[in-house]
Amino acid sequence: MGGRGRFLGRRAMQGLPTVFLIVTFNFFLLHLAPGDPASVMAGEAGAATPEYMAQLRAQFGLDQPLLMQYLRYVWNVLTLDFGYSFRYQESNLSLIMGRMGATLLLAGSSILLSVGLGTLLGLIAAMRRDRIEAALILLVTVLAYASPIFWLGLMFIVIFAIQLGWVPTSGMTTAGGAGAGAAHWLDVAHHLILPAITLSLFYMALYTRLMRASVLENLRMNYVTTARAKGVAPRRLVLRHVLRNAVLPIVTMAGVQVGGALGGSVVVEAVFGWPGLGQLAFEALFARDLNLLLGILTLSSVVVVLANLLVDLVHSIIDPRVALS
Repeated sequence: MGGRGRFLGRRAMQGLPTVFLIVTFNFFLLHLAPGDPASVMAGEAGAATPEYMAQLRAQFGLDQPLLMQYLRYVWNVLTLDFGYSFRYQESNLSLIMGRMGATLLLAGSSILLSVGLGTLLGLIAAMRRDRIEAALILLVTVLAYASPIFWLGLMFIVIFAIQLGWVPTSGMTTAGGAGAGAAHWLDVAHHLILPAITLSLFYMALYTRLMRASVLENLRMNYVTTARAKGVAPRRLVLRHVLRNAVLPIVTMAGVQVGGALGGSVVVEAVFGWPGLGQLAFEALFARDLNLLLGILTLSSVVVVLANLLVDLVHSIIDPRVALS
């Protein structure tokens, strides 16, 4: 466990500069865009005097040099102070944490769905590579890989929500509430079906092709030939030996998917009206609520780094040689 702990410690130390660079890049990139919260508030009010505009800019710290704003923001991030949202009149941290659960539920469900289905379909496509099942699986993966997320979401709404009426069109819960306890969570799961499937399809297709290639590669290795010569049953050989080695690229790609799922949630949450960080970021961008947007990007980057640490831990458990590298 000592070697694995040192391995994770090194990965954690490598993640800290990544978060710092993300914070720095996002801060300067967002401040290069025209407009600020003061101009947005003045535009919504219809007009504003120069004195009122100056007061607003002083209130948000926009009257200071950009470098001073950056240094103050870095200090605030270190002390977990993400500022105050002028749009929602609430602490940015409380706003983000209030929406974080919905996004993690959506992203986590899509990751589990895409990894599970992709691994299973890839294994089937590899073991039945000369049959019609493999051809159909590869055809479905090509369609899923090539179709835009927003288009798939809209088509799913039209077919399964509007025409068939099997699932809700939008939201996370039924308007007015569906009860408490198990009834509430069943209602959330019912609303989660379409968004999770939509967000998972792209990576499901990727995992399927990656798993198929990995299984076929392992089947050509010497240890498989040796196991067959010793009389190991084909099913035992695949499930106990080939699958363990073939799944390593899937585990690595799952860490990459965390960032993709959080980024893709902006589109999916907008299409399905899912009340998560993606929808909040979309609203903050158009309102020029820069502190809120920076807080979302910063905490999202921390989640991605932590998820990659978890992936490294799983990787080191599956293949102990990783912890020694």
